[in-house]
Amino acid sequence: MAFITFLIGNARWLAGGFLLTLFSAFGQTYFISLSAGDIHAEYDLTDGQFGLIYMAATLASAASLPWVGRLVDRFTPFQVTLIIIPLLAAGSVAMALSNQLLLLVAVIYVLRLFGQGMMTQNAFTATGRWFAANRGRAISVVALGQNAGEAVFPFIFVVVAGMIGWRMTWIAGAGLLVLFALPLVAALYRRERAPQASDPEPKAAAPREWTRAEVVRDPVFWLVLVGIMAPPFIGTTIFFHQVYLVELRGWSLDSFAASFALMSTMTIVCALISGALIDRFSAVRMLPSFLLPLGVACIVLAVIPAAWAPFVFMSLLGISYGFSSTLFGALWPEIYGTVHLGAIRSLIVAFMVFSTAVGPGLTGLLIDLNVSYPAQIFVMGLYCLAASFVLFFASRRLIARNAVAADGLQ
Repeated sequence: MAFITFLIGNARWLAGGFLLTLFSAFGQTYFISLSAGDIHAEYDLTDGQFGLIYMAATLASAASLPWVGRLVDRFTPFQVTLIIIPLLAAGSVAMALSNQLLLLVAVIYVLRLFGQGMMTQNAFTATGRWFAANRGRAISVVALGQNAGEAVFPFIFVVVAGMIGWRMTWIAGAGLLVLFALPLVAALYRRERAPQASDPEPKAAAPREWTRAEVVRDPVFWLVLVGIMAPPFIGTTIFFHQVYLVELRGWSLDSFAASFALMSTMTIVCALISGALIDRFSAVRMLPSFLLPLGVACIVLAVIPAAWAPFVFMSLLGISYGFSSTLFGALWPEIYGTVHLGAIRSLIVAFMVFSTAVGPGLTGLLIDLNVSYPAQIFVMGLYCLAASFVLFFASRRLIARNAVAADGLQ
């Protein structure tokens, strides 16, 4: 009942963030890859050539994000929305009209920067600032937009492209962004959320406001980064090479694809659960545990060739994804404050985007060098378990540091 009351009382800001993460789909890998076959044919590209183009554009967007991401510190979420949605729509139109290779690289760069990058950056930064005690719950709801996009947009794209072609589908997507997403999110974000008398006291809060330069010099930041880069690296890598893995194991591709539904369900459920747990115990205290299911998942996938292994893997992956999607939004304002949150998050997201670009290429190179792919996945699992120990010590250090700072303020 309390959660329902929270949703109703904050519907406009939660809905705005949800829509931003939902429509970030136009810059997400799973959506762009739906046009991969047509792009290969029309640009006369091999899988490897398109992969290199995609990696280069993604790395360029990651390099740009620490600077472009500062927009959310200089402008209101409403103003940022008015900038990024039209630019994402322009990228969609350019995808439809492009017929030159260099333009294709630029188009993918724009889609990745303003879709995966700035749409989520605006949503999570605004939510992190507007909510304190209920930050976990709020971010868990906003993060569900990404899961909803994964569930509905691929099906819609395939159906619409079958009727009007893949290029016109990108035009239709641009129209959806401009005529639906832009006015609706702008209306919802026009008024910012102010602290309310009914808001409870947060379980943990940053003792001071950090700048991005100070964060980069903080050793604990790099320890935490060791852990948070694991889910995007591992998830993107395994999904990118899923056909190779299925053929290697002799599994059915349809059966493997069916396991994605299980992952999505677990992600949604665990995102909501983790939001409540973060509000109760704090994001810092939850930090050491989110990689444990992912570590076990990788080990299961690496050592068990049975047909049921992907379902166990996807279930455990969904648990880690659900916890991490909420944790990554709530953690940084809790550690470093909200004044420079946009600049700080843009740096972190850049590292995460970088990991998604490097993962498939690195593992593909190792596969070409005849390094066992299951062995690589096993090492990923060991990495997650080792990183959990690192995060445990980082968590203890953060708790002790905040306690010392709090005592100094008294």
